[in-house]
Amino acid sequence: MSMTGKHRRKSVKRTIVLAAAAGIALTGVAQAQQIVVQGNRRVDADTIRSYVTGTASGSAEEARRNLLASGMFADVKVAASGGRTVVTVRENNLINRVVFEGNKKIEKATLEGQVEAKARGAFNEAVIKSDMARIKEVYRRAGRGTAKVTYRTVDLPNGSIDVIYQIDEGDKTGIVSITFVGNNAVSERTLKGLVSSSEMNFLSFIKTSDVYDPDRIANDLDLVRRYYLRKGYADFRIVNADARYVEGPDANGWVITVTVEEGEQYTVGAVAVDSRLPGLDTKNLDGEIRTTVGDVYNAEDVEKTLSGLTNDVARAGYPFAQVRPTGQRDRATHQVSLGFVVEDGPRVYVERINIRGNTRTRDYVIRRELDIAEGDAYNRVLTDRAERRLNGLGFFKKVRFSNEPGSSPDRVVINIDVEDQPTGSFSVAGGYSTQDGIIGEVSVSESNFLGRGQYVRVAGTGGQYSRGVDFSFTEPYFLGYRLAAGFDAFYKYSDLTRYSRYETTVYGGQLRIGLPVTEAFGVTLRYSLYNTELKVPNSIKQPYNDCSNPIPGITSVYPNGAQLNGRDVSGLAQYPACAYNGEASIAIKGSQGNTLTSLAGLTLAYSTLDVIGAPRNGLYAELKPDVAGLGGDSKFFRVTGDARYYKELYEDVVGFVRLQGGHIEALDSNPLRITDQFFLGPSLVRGFAPNGIGPRDVGTTDARSNAIGGSTYVGGTLEIQFPLPYVPRDLGLKGAVFADAGTLFGYHGRTTFDVNGDNFINGTAPGGACNFNAFNIGVEPECVNVRDKAVIRSSVGASILWNSPLGPIRFDYAYALSKDEGLKVFVPTLGKYGHIGADQTQAFRFSGGSRF
Repeated sequence: MSMTGKHRRKSVKRTIVLAAAAGIALTGVAQAQQIVVQGNRRVDADTIRSYVTGTASGSAEEARRNLLASGMFADVKVAASGGRTVVTVRENNLINRVVFEGNKKIEKATLEGQVEAKARGAFNEAVIKSDMARIKEVYRRAGRGTAKVTYRTVDLPNGSIDVIYQIDEGDKTGIVSITFVGNNAVSERTLKGLVSSSEMNFLSFIKTSDVYDPDRIANDLDLVRRYYLRKGYADFRIVNADARYVEGPDANGWVITVTVEEGEQYTVGAVAVDSRLPGLDTKNLDGEIRTTVGDVYNAEDVEKTLSGLTNDVARAGYPFAQVRPTGQRDRATHQVSLGFVVEDGPRVYVERINIRGNTRTRDYVIRRELDIAEGDAYNRVLTDRAERRLNGLGFFKKVRFSNEPGSSPDRVVINIDVEDQPTGSFSVAGGYSTQDGIIGEVSVSESNFLGRGQYVRVAGTGGQYSRGVDFSFTEPYFLGYRLAAGFDAFYKYSDLTRYSRYETTVYGGQLRIGLPVTEAFGVTLRYSLYNTELKVPNSIKQPYNDCSNPIPGITSVYPNGAQLNGRDVSGLAQYPACAYNGEASIAIKGSQGNTLTSLAGLTLAYSTLDVIGAPRNGLYAELKPDVAGLGGDSKFFRVTGDARYYKELYEDVVGFVRLQGGHIEALDSNPLRITDQFFLGPSLVRGFAPNGIGPRDVGTTDARSNAIGGSTYVGGTLEIQFPLPYVPRDLGLKGAVFADAGTLFGYHGRTTFDVNGDNFINGTAPGGACNFNAFNIGVEPECVNVRDKAVIRSSVGASILWNSPLGPIRFDYAYALSKDEGLKVFVPTLGKYGHIGADQTQAFRFSGGSRF
């Protein structure tokens, strides 16, 4: 009985619930039936009724507002009539297409990504007005703050409309001025030189750095902050950065005012590593400390020390250890005591790494820059370093790391938000140099090829005296390791007849793989295979070993029975027909043809430069040993070295010291080919012409034909670069004074006789020669009279350097202080003494290029 009662009570409850639900449903149907919808064409009537019945208060006004807010209707009326609610709507027209008119500076695709009005969407005037504001913002950020945007619609027969945004782009409105307030230790000129933003000037028509960009300004402020922290201003802070758009009768644009608080400059008073981990010997960590007592405090050195210590401690078997920097400022002595505390960190693991926003760059390109992976111990220092690496790639407009809790307290999720930016470039470049003449280049490059982080470049050059094609490919993570592997293919023709008497064509390829040993030191393995073809454009067409034909009006022939060094020379042309037919040295003529070179080498490079391209402080040094002989025609060992040291002497005044040298030695008994030897001029000592110094063939009187190259060179440069007074810094002009010294010597070619004395008078041969007579030098076909003196060549001069928007341009004027004056000879036809084999000078040198 009791069980039956319980079932009855449950049955009654279910009946009551069902009845209530049915009643509510009937009430809703009744309400919907009492709502009459008028004017709708596309929107379903039940959808409109749901906005009315779904109002909390049931008021007509609330229903009207809700319907208008839906964006589907241009007008809505809600009224009561005869116990019914009548809703009259006027639907927004459908948009057939969205059109932009007047946009020349900004592409259509960019604008389409900013507007919310879309084809096949409902027209909404509020959305259109918001779109106009967004379009104006796009133009404002592009440096056109006076742009005006209006819209109009065009009715179409099918009831839809075209929305047309009419744009008046206006004039460019860039940055009128950048002002720093509160800077006492560092000049405004220096601070303006740090930032990438610049003020408008007469070059504004070809530059974009004067366009106001909030993201770029934020990056500029970080550059200023990091500069002060590198210079020891540990208390530095940016108080305010104000950007105001001003309009005036003379110009419209942005005024940027940055207020800073420098504080005092600190030096390092003490450095210590405090280990709180049992068994960790801090002496093994001393090698990672980048700063010493007495140094000016440098925040970047602290960051590098943190990174190095963290890696060393982790390798020592403490994966959860963290290194925490400490700094105790002594404001009286302006010293800071640095401490690096090594202690156990929280045992937190990386549960997941989310990469978001990369629409083009592949995930693995980002992940390979991380020294941390899922499942590893979480370390903030390693994620900070990864963030710096990703920013340094140049693939992204912005990179932001953030953390969120994982599935348990000992788990963390790392989020990496990036925004891809264009990484390809097409450029047309042109320039002129005193060596190459007018030259042009067209190149296409991509530093993030197919989103894989690979670098590809194709370039073609053509000009007065050279032309060529280059192709390069680099994979920065070969086989998944931090190895930069790549290859190059090249072809280059050079007309050297302005400074020599030959032309060369070189084509071939190179394989390379680079290994970064530390952040400052790297090793690159190279293998090259290339062919060199040397031609002598001989206008008289007389081979070097054919002395049977005299040059009419220039040479005579030996009489019958004439003997020269026991050799019958009857009827043969006297000098200069054998050695000199108006063009090239015998050494050069003997090197005509093709030479295949198979070469393996290393590049050992060390760099502590603060800024690549325009360094102020630091050292760059490289050593390149090469061996040729793995097949091919050339067999030699060659080593070259180059070291450059930069030091900022005063504010904006940079001293520069350079040492360079090289040596090449044949690996067998055969002489070096002339194309393997060093030919130098202004690249070693300014003030001398290309091929203007070094061993020369004095058997020819043509200054352009007698450079035959050397096997050893050394050189040094002292230079001071400084800003030009009263010249705005953003023009990129600097001055320089310099002193160069160097020498090239050691010709190791075909059969030679040294002619290293200073005089040749009345048949006396200084040092011996192939064949001399009383009036001129008689030369046998297989012999070269070489003047090869290790004379120090030196010069002083001044330069104008212009980092123009069209590329770097440099003007050098040098005066040669010392040189090889050559061999003094008496010229009977002139009745006076002259010199042969002298160095060739060139006081003015200009080089430059453009990119537009």
